[in-house]
Amino acid sequence: MKFMKLGTRPDTFYTEEATRTVISDIPSDIVIQINDTNYLLHKFPLLPKCGLLQRLCSDSGDSDIVTIELHDLPGGEDAFELCAKFCYGIMINVSAHNFVALFCAAKFLRMTESVEKGNLVLKLEAFFMSCILEGWKDSIITLQNTSKLPEWSETYGITRKCIDSIVEKILTPPAKVSWSYTYTRPGYSKKHHHSVPKDWWTEDISDLDIDLFRCLITAIRSTYMLSPQLIGEALHVYASRWLPDTTKNRPPESSVSQTEELMEKNRRVLETIVSMIPGERESVSVGFMLRLLSIANYLGASPMTKTELIRRSTLQFEEATVNDLLFPLPSTSGRHSYDIDLVVSVLESLVVLWRRISPTASENSQFLVSIRKVGKLIDSYLLVVAKDVNMPVSKIVSLAEALPDIARLDHDDLYKAINSYLKEHPDLSKADKKRLCRILDCQKLSPEVRAHAVKNERLPLRTVVQVLFFEQEKGSKETGNKLLLPPELIRNHTPTIGDDQGKLKLGLDEKSSRGESTRRTITPAGNTEKDQNKMKRSDGKLPLELEKKLIIAETEETESEKGKEIRGEGMSRSKLDPKRIITKGSRSDNSRDKGRDR
Repeated sequence: MKFMKLGTRPDTFYTEEATRTVISDIPSDIVIQINDTNYLLHKFPLLPKCGLLQRLCSDSGDSDIVTIELHDLPGGEDAFELCAKFCYGIMINVSAHNFVALFCAAKFLRMTESVEKGNLVLKLEAFFMSCILEGWKDSIITLQNTSKLPEWSETYGITRKCIDSIVEKILTPPAKVSWSYTYTRPGYSKKHHHSVPKDWWTEDISDLDIDLFRCLITAIRSTYMLSPQLIGEALHVYASRWLPDTTKNRPPESSVSQTEELMEKNRRVLETIVSMIPGERESVSVGFMLRLLSIANYLGASPMTKTELIRRSTLQFEEATVNDLLFPLPSTSGRHSYDIDLVVSVLESLVVLWRRISPTASENSQFLVSIRKVGKLIDSYLLVVAKDVNMPVSKIVSLAEALPDIARLDHDDLYKAINSYLKEHPDLSKADKKRLCRILDCQKLSPEVRAHAVKNERLPLRTVVQVLFFEQEKGSKETGNKLLLPPELIRNHTPTIGDDQGKLKLGLDEKSSRGESTRRTITPAGNTEKDQNKMKRSDGKLPLELEKKLIIAETEETESEKGKEIRGEGMSRSKLDPKRIITKGSRSDNSRDKGRDR
């Protein structure tokens, strides 16, 4: 930072109560009143350099002591005192920090060349042009100080000249940047990097007031010389500097000590940043836009701002990561920790966009890759939020159901998320368990996941039966060209609930029974498809007969838990073995089909 020293005499100003005066043997003959401060000074050093004081004193007549009120002086008492010290020849230091106020006050007092040669305004103009505007940080500091006197700064051209100087330096090729700048990105060290980064300027301009920042960004974009990504990076740095961080745990809203004035200021900063985001898709990351959306919800921004952020996030949602979606809510007891509604709002907007695409686009490989990438993202996100003990089941279900069927090639990740939720919520009611597992398509589970589901005691009975049924159906299709296994053999092919370690295995009795059944019954392959078609329903659900058996079994299980049919230790789940339900359903359907064949 550069300084300019004016004057040589030592400072002799002092304060006595609310009055500022200067040590002198000559009595004061002029009183300057500025706000609550009175200055007792002398005409002989002031009037030769101040055209305004000359006129005001001439209008006051021949009185010995003249009193002048200058309450509207730009810069107030501090700026006037610097001007007065210049008139007395007392040394003052001029820098980018006090230049704006001092220059506006000197212009106001008419300390120009027409009043006296070598006056203050001329010296300040020379310092401004040769030192401040030539420097990078001095230009920014001066521009920031214009926010204290915006109208005066605009009138005297300070604001425009500072912006032009800063823009000129920003457009300088990085290889020609020779001035000092601030760059504190993680992992970056000037000692190890000899080249200047393209976004070297973004941190320094983040010191500016939001209105000045907007004017500067507008001026930069009007040149069309910088990429949208650099503009987006500048917005990202500014937002990180001034807006609250919603990616960290926040205290409850009731204990936040932020004033409404600060909240309103942050809302204005947020809405201004959103309005400046370039239209190009890659100008900012989806993670940044999701963070802005989270801040918008926290600050209570306008619906227009939220809608725009959701729209922009939707267009790039497939590029997001799980960490981009994790936004903690205020940590009050009884509430879930993650803002899952934010993710739902963006996903629902994306689904609406998908539905607008023509039917032929759904067959496009690029479209399928995009939509399934989003499906993977959502299921991975569900796996994380499912571990939150305060997460309501309705939130999980609403997000899982928001995805269209085409978005999931399989349901393995969804099963893992459901299993994780059931593990973290052992006291979940039966109704909620059924509601949660209803979103699972057992036909889209891999063999490994189906094997795990069969022995998973956390799952509802209906889900286990569905897994067993579709596993049996798949096995029957694979052997359909050779033989039809009778119900007894199908039962023996059905996996049994394992030992204490939870492993799946077949007992010795089952193995011998399977051998005997194989020797007893072999049916032509022609009946296989017929029987299998009778077991299926067009909607891919369980057969009606098996559905009835399952409802009866669930009713018995419910009554057992209520203690209505307690025998000994009561009816355990093993008594309502899913294999027996499938066996009964299969045997009943098989006998009925044989009767029809006759």
